[in-house]
Amino acid sequence: MAFPLEILLIFSTTIFLLGVLGIVLNKRNLLIILLSIELMLVGLNLNFIFFSVFLDDIIGQVFALYVLTVAAAESGIGLAIFTVYYKDKRTIQLEGFIRARG
Repeated sequence: MAFPLEILLIFSTTIFLLGVLGIVLNKRNLLIILLSIELMLVGLNLNFIFFSVFLDDIIGQVFALYVLTVAAAESGIGLAIFTVYYKDKRTIQLEGFIRARG
């Protein structure tokens, strides 16, 4: 059973907007910010894959693999920064970081 493209795009856009909402509403927790970025990348990848299947072209799926590679690198670097920040501050809240910069 195939779903119409409009429903699939609404689904992927909803996932992307949940990621944006997570960043906008929670600017203090580093882990939730990283997870929100991952949600945004998943929504983007779903759009690439849905359009690739709809247009019967493999380029969107290949590009989604590139985005997944960048997301994996971003997760690794983000978690390394998270670990160093937690060792230094003993918290994952970004309140002190925001005050020190502002």
